[in-house]
Amino acid sequence: MRKHHPKNERIKRQYLAYLEEAKRMSVKSTDQVAAAIAVFEASTGYKDFAQFHIEQARKFKRQLNDQINPDTGKPLAKATIHSRLMALKAFFHWLAGQPGYKSRISYSDADYFNPSANDSRIATARRERPVPSAEQIRHVIFSMKAVSDIEKRNRALITFAYLTGMRDDAMASLSIRHVDMDRRTVDQDARSVRTKNRKTIHSWFFPVGKDIEQIVIEWIDFLKTEKLFGPDDPLFPATEIGLNADGLFAAKGLSREHWKNADPIRKIFRQAFEAADLPYFNPHSFRNTLAQIGERMCKTPEYFKAWSQNLGHERVLTTLISYGAVASHRQAEIMANLATSASGNRRYCFEDNIDALAEFLLENIKAHHGK
Repeated sequence: MRKHHPKNERIKRQYLAYLEEAKRMSVKSTDQVAAAIAVFEASTGYKDFAQFHIEQARKFKRQLNDQINPDTGKPLAKATIHSRLMALKAFFHWLAGQPGYKSRISYSDADYFNPSANDSRIATARRERPVPSAEQIRHVIFSMKAVSDIEKRNRALITFAYLTGMRDDAMASLSIRHVDMDRRTVDQDARSVRTKNRKTIHSWFFPVGKDIEQIVIEWIDFLKTEKLFGPDDPLFPATEIGLNADGLFAAKGLSREHWKNADPIRKIFRQAFEAADLPYFNPHSFRNTLAQIGERMCKTPEYFKAWSQNLGHERVLTTLISYGAVASHRQAEIMANLATSASGNRRYCFEDNIDALAEFLLENIKAHHGK
């Protein structure tokens, strides 16, 4: 049975190059697109894309709806189906304008990859995600052992994530020189730090406690004085692997190499939360925690704008929309408090500064829409 089509392979390479070079998509994103196209190809028996017919799209949608996730034993998630269909819609829309295909495929053919309106709403709906509380994070940090070099690194890593709100891949590539403990700043230089969209970010420590900062101070001092690390050495070194007394590969200590990706960091987070008898929260969830802390601490729009920038967001609406959802239990508390305020004729929180708030939101809405 055919497992590929040479002509398809050539046009796929052109499309993936277009996504990377012209649309500036990351390799990780283009890999997901390539996987979606490969699944569709298999459903057609690897027919030439130029022989596309809308019935192929209809059949593919039915197959996705009937497909079972081998890991969970359940049907594919609506979000997974939606992302695959949107990847194929974009591909065939592009294909309709390419020589050798535009006489056979129309732009409207790509619309047959659209999922139903109901499925789209289900797939794209915002859902409340579990977010660790500040108390849970502190419990994990202060319950972690810090005897061996690796244990010290692991505790410092989780502490640093809470102190700075940095993304895991950025922390994996961070060097000692990027942190200034005297000024309480982190310089995420995109030339050497793997920031999201390779954006340079200059941020300050979040006010989450002097005891939290002290752990990071002691860790950097340990690296400099005991391990004799220099400015270009990793802030969180990868684990050195070697043979143990039994001739088996095992962790020996810290290397002088950066982690190549964030997988080890997520594993450390998982182990730390499990050891503390808490559900696993990934590194990115700490950013949601910090956004919620900012909502409570920041008393003016200007303060929250600064807090948002400290998370690396150019627009405060990014923080409010992507990270600032109010948890259900907190929503209930706020509504109860507002009911009490209304019955007692108490003033609302922004009444004294309503003009500043209105101007603040208007500016950010205009920026968000590029006006």
